[in-house]
Amino acid sequence: MRKLRFLLLPISVLVYSQEADTLKIKEFSNQSESIKVQTYTLKDGSVRTYPKPKLLDFVTKLPRNFINTNKDFVAKDHAYYLGGAVASTLILLPFDQKLIDNSRELGERWGMDKDNNYTKVGGVFKIPKDIGSTLYLIGNGSTLVLLGIGFGTYGLIKNDYRAQATASGLMESLILSGVFTQTIKRITGRESPFIAEEYGHKGGAWNPFPSFSAFGKNTSNYDAMPSGHLTTFVAGLTVIADNYPDAVWIKPVGYTLAGALCFQMMQSKVHWASDYPLALLMGYFIGKTISKSRYTSSEGIIGKTKYKFDLMASRQWEYNMIGVKLSF
Repeated sequence: MRKLRFLLLPISVLVYSQEADTLKIKEFSNQSESIKVQTYTLKDGSVRTYPKPKLLDFVTKLPRNFINTNKDFVAKDHAYYLGGAVASTLILLPFDQKLIDNSRELGERWGMDKDNNYTKVGGVFKIPKDIGSTLYLIGNGSTLVLLGIGFGTYGLIKNDYRAQATASGLMESLILSGVFTQTIKRITGRESPFIAEEYGHKGGAWNPFPSFSAFGKNTSNYDAMPSGHLTTFVAGLTVIADNYPDAVWIKPVGYTLAGALCFQMMQSKVHWASDYPLALLMGYFIGKTISKSRYTSSEGIIGKTKYKFDLMASRQWEYNMIGVKLSF
């Protein structure tokens, strides 16, 4: 009998966007409160108002956005989405080892190194040596920092409050993603695939609530679940996409990169497939909460986006594929 092989296509997202018209920007000062704001008329006719961002917004808004993100997770109308993420995780768990093996096999076919290789410039900046390392780097916090600097610089030069708010949101999303993922990692204590391979633990061992010293000394023994790289990337992507909804290319390009990042982390044996559903959901909620906190809208339904999780299966390149699709 032919050996059955599985491969995860981590994220497949269908994004439907409207054709857009011209963006209109207006700036005025609310004299009664001495607050400067800029208004943006989007291509669907809705109007967003951005107050002038403050330098430390990414710090001062953090506590409230942490609370609001937690509320989103347990909100009654979001129970389906959280349940979908948990169910997807449980369904993927039995296939984790097979998915890792097949991902590595496919990576070898494509000439991808199993390690992420970098050259350091100035002892700080990482320069990837190959495409796989480049994909892994996009989930690194330094990517959001560079994007934040870019948006911030543009916003200051052009006096664009939305760009400044996006920069601040990216910085906050990096911090908040770390808070959520590090908390859960220290609860689950799941081995990374390359560590599990060393010890012969198929699917990785679970050591809940490791001590702070153990976690610090042998981090990879405990930090697989959930993926911090995916959470960070999706949170940053959501901040950008929500602030620039008329740029219809952001979501398709962004989620394609997210899928590539997921594959790279599997073929390099950094993460299991089941580390992704919760990370994806957390990243989206974090990014959406942060973005909404920086503008008001003429629409009363901002933030009421409908999410839908679906499992899917297909056969490509002689592999049976299992995937998770998030529609919104």
